Amino acid sequence: MEEDIITGVPGRYWQKIADGRIQCDVCPRECKLNEGQRGLCFVRARLNDEILLTTYGRSSGFCIDPIEKKPLNHFYPGTPILSFGTAGCNLTCKFCQNHDISKARRMDAIQDQASPIVIAEAARLSGCKSVAYTYNDPVIFLEYAVDVAQECRVRGIKNVAVTAGYIQGGAREEFFCTMDAANIDLKSFNEDFYHSLCTAHLAPVLDTLKYLKDETDVWFEITTLLIPGENDSEAELEELCGWVFDNLGPDIPIHFSAFHPDFRMLDKAKTPLQTLLRAHKIAKEAGIHHVYCGNVHHLETDATYCPNCGGTVIARDWYELIHYSVGQGGHCQNCSTAIAGRFGGKAGDWGRKRKPIKLAGLAEKIEARDRQN
Repeated sequence: MEEDIITGVPGRYWQKIADGRIQCDVCPRECKLNEGQRGLCFVRARLNDEILLTTYGRSSGFCIDPIEKKPLNHFYPGTPILSFGTAGCNLTCKFCQNHDISKARRMDAIQDQASPIVIAEAARLSGCKSVAYTYNDPVIFLEYAVDVAQECRVRGIKNVAVTAGYIQGGAREEFFCTMDAANIDLKSFNEDFYHSLCTAHLAPVLDTLKYLKDETDVWFEITTLLIPGENDSEAELEELCGWVFDNLGPDIPIHFSAFHPDFRMLDKAKTPLQTLLRAHKIAKEAGIHHVYCGNVHHLETDATYCPNCGGTVIARDWYELIHYSVGQGGHCQNCSTAIAGRFGGKAGDWGRKRKPIKLAGLAEKIEARDRQN
């Protein structure tokens, strides 16, 4: 067996417990590690009586996406976002649709290396409005994400977390205080679903959602992947939407996305459009203003409507904007009602492009520039 050589940078949010193990306090799993052990996420490990983040500075790749792909429909629509992730995950979802990254264990051969400054500069030079911490869950590479986010803020670049929200305590506060927007993956509104399909719990995710709403200025939207026979019952959807309305208000957008068979859930059929439309109807009847259907081509449920006059303020064809009538400051141009979200003076024109980029060589250019200065 190949020896597991642990290297990395010191991590935060851990404590030594009475039996000599170290407990990681980043997420609710609270993995308790002996010397040389890794947590369930695989990327946080114990070495020499501390926790190391083993993926700091290493990424599974970089790509410029439309912001709508995150999905975020109310955060500077039409703008490009530089997306990256690392490896590993603190959930074990059997239906994971990014399992080649989130479940990876040996990724050294394919990882790009980039410092926080290089990533922030790459975003600036590429004309990106924001950087997304995505592909795998960024809470497990918290220290790396926070450092990148701080460099982005120096350059006026926004930060976006795409996460399951499975994080706790001080780690939650530090992580989200560097973020401007988030998409929270609310996988179900059923504890049994979280336990059996993700080996996790629902309550910490709800805590994260309430924390974002009550204690931060982070703009956030919710995504729920609807899996036939698992989390798509009318009763569960009514409960989910009622909780969102009561605890988060009517303006937090919900994206109901279609499942396709993947990873360890190949026996399930893909989600029918009618299931998504039924969820859409339930959410609207619960009083939620902005509801979308994802992973399907359906112009009506891709659009954003004014909650007052009902007019179309943003029409989309997949990730491309085909109509935009949100005025300066985020108001319906027909009736002047405020549209919840973050909007600039005009929409971006990035469209549906997906552009992989390499950061090799940029570090040398930055160093040369700094020497000249």
